[in-house]
Amino acid sequence: MEKALEYGQEEQHSQYHHQQPIPLLTPYKLGNFQLSHRIVLAPLTRQRSYDNVPQPHAKLYYSQRTTKGGLLIAEATVISETARGYESTPGIWTKEQVEAWKPIVDAVHARGGIFFCQIWHVGRVSNYDFQPNGQAPISSTDKLLPTQIQADGVSVHECSPPRRLKIEEIPQIVDDFRLAAINAIEAGFDGVEIHGAHGYIIDQFLKDQINDRTDEYGGKLENRCRFALEIVEAVSTAIGPDRVGIKLSPFDDYNESGDSNPQALGLYMAEALNKYGILYCHMVKPRFWEKADYPDESLLPMRKAFKGTFIAGGGYDREDGNEAVAENRADLIAYGRFFLANPDLPKRFELNAPLNEYNRETFYTPDPVAGYTDYPFLDSRPKWLWDQMLRDVTSLKPHFHLPLNISVSLVLLTSEHKGKKFFGSLVALITNLEMGKKMEDGQEKEQSQQPIPLLTPYKLGNFQLFHRIVLAPMARQRSYGNLPQPHAVLYYSQRTSRGGLIITEAAGVSDTSLIG
Repeated sequence: MEKALEYGQEEQHSQYHHQQPIPLLTPYKLGNFQLSHRIVLAPLTRQRSYDNVPQPHAKLYYSQRTTKGGLLIAEATVISETARGYESTPGIWTKEQVEAWKPIVDAVHARGGIFFCQIWHVGRVSNYDFQPNGQAPISSTDKLLPTQIQADGVSVHECSPPRRLKIEEIPQIVDDFRLAAINAIEAGFDGVEIHGAHGYIIDQFLKDQINDRTDEYGGKLENRCRFALEIVEAVSTAIGPDRVGIKLSPFDDYNESGDSNPQALGLYMAEALNKYGILYCHMVKPRFWEKADYPDESLLPMRKAFKGTFIAGGGYDREDGNEAVAENRADLIAYGRFFLANPDLPKRFELNAPLNEYNRETFYTPDPVAGYTDYPFLDSRPKWLWDQMLRDVTSLKPHFHLPLNISVSLVLLTSEHKGKKFFGSLVALITNLEMGKKMEDGQEKEQSQQPIPLLTPYKLGNFQLFHRIVLAPMARQRSYGNLPQPHAVLYYSQRTSRGGLIITEAAGVSDTSLIG
């Protein structure tokens, strides 16, 4: 990964100096949508949609990762009851689910984002518990998928023996995708991405490691691709091809989905998709640990063959993404884990700033905050940025002396001094400088500041308060089932200062004290 600036390190094109935008931050016209940059939020399963209904906390999650003119692809969203295979994944086959998506989509649009819904059927990656009436999962095959370790490296996924779809049943699955696409548009999404990757139902038809059919949906390559292309045609006809994308992973063998000739498979699909004029093809390159087997150019034939927008994903970092765009190997780059852990990823890439590390243990936990909406923004001012800002402030006036014993939350105002333009619009931060001396016109002037009355100490009975500012009790209505939730830990700790008084929200004393 490209190395970020160390503390205090200078380079010719510092993040505080004007420079040409990196390739990832150049604009792009995606059909009818004008993108301001080429960094895409990849679809990421988070398993926080209880009972398959999107929850209010997803509104914050997606809006945190929204930039004006940025493209977001929602997490994989199941299209029907038979499509389920994991706990708490969102759906889009019922009216309740459609209505639940609307405020989430509205939040993304309010921030100027473009939002696509990834529509998904897991096929054999399921078990009896997820299926209506406890029936067998459906697939192209009746071959059992062995127990799988999930992407967090910890969770396991137990599957039940699948049932091979009959030819006459296949049109119903195609229609489920069509109806899901219509529902997505009703929910306000700008379009849909058909999930044809990672060993789920479409991939179960595409890949010859899984597909052992001998009918018109199996055997030779064009037969194995028939199901995917029928779905593309149905969805495009329903909502318009300019609102349709598809995700494919010809090189991937996740969920035992390998293919004997992934290059031929990817190229055939890329060429065949041109018939339908869909908006984009999102294709996953081999993971970075497989680069020795498949060079970074492995997707290039597919990129050249497909006439629409080509999105590449799978293990890209900042440097790889910039190179792929600069060398015209992709139009857009999808980022998953990096975007999960860095809600302001485009800004961090712009500044070449350090990235938060992602925590695999919270990828799929049900907590609505931890590992979901609590990853810090760059505006949290990590040490490297504080150090740089302090140096910039002291450089404004060489006669402005700050002794070593300062305690600082410095005020930095948007400014231009002697031609030096400061980072963005540096926001004014609260000042509390224990300044020793200020040198002005060669004269030393002692300076002292008395604390404002609100910041004077106070003895509250047995408690020593350091200031007189109190957090008032405020009802927040986020204690589901009348039980305080884990996200309250973050909320109250954010508002805690040493020696500060906090009064919690109103807490009911009995069953009769509740109002809702």
